[in-house]
Amino acid sequence: MELDLVTAAIVFGAIFLVELPDKTFIATLVLATRFRPLFVWVGVCLAFLVQTVVAVSVGGLLAQLPKRPVEVFAALMFLVGGIVLLRGADRADAEEEETEEQFAHKGAATAVGLKAVAVSFSVLFLAEWGDLSQLLTASMVLRFHQPLSVFVGAFLALAAVSALGALIGRALLRRVRLATIRRVGGGVCLLLALLTVLQIAGAVG
Repeated sequence: MELDLVTAAIVFGAIFLVELPDKTFIATLVLATRFRPLFVWVGVCLAFLVQTVVAVSVGGLLAQLPKRPVEVFAALMFLVGGIVLLRGADRADAEEEETEEQFAHKGAATAVGLKAVAVSFSVLFLAEWGDLSQLLTASMVLRFHQPLSVFVGAFLALAAVSALGALIGRALLRRVRLATIRRVGGGVCLLLALLTVLQIAGAVG
């Protein structure tokens, strides 16, 4: 398998925009107020590493199925992702408060070192299992047929989002509304759905 930087960059941008307004960002922000941000980031990244490996592996297995149904499935996943993000945009700010409350009491506030890493890992691993970014990562494998490039782009995007949440999350939220980011992410998903449909149409022709 070779690394295609263009594909990795496309996947990075799409997953970044999808995950930034998600509860992952808020959860990381809250955890970083309880533990050292570096420990939180390491734990969160380890959780994302496992989840991305699983998502890419699932996408790779699905890619072995007949081409046309797989392409239709990928288009549907992008379409559903776009609709979910756009429909939830108006509630993004209210959900931010709910998520902060949800994660405010996760783990002991005195946890340090490896314990803080473990708490951050467990909280994000359980909270984010099967979320939209995982489904879209698997769909990206179906769309591009480049598992390594998709893995690199998706994982780096998730690591970047968690880094922003741990380091400057509160300041960022004062300047950028989650609703706006969610609408942009929804638009990206719909664009990917359209491109996949055009690819299917081209294959038909």
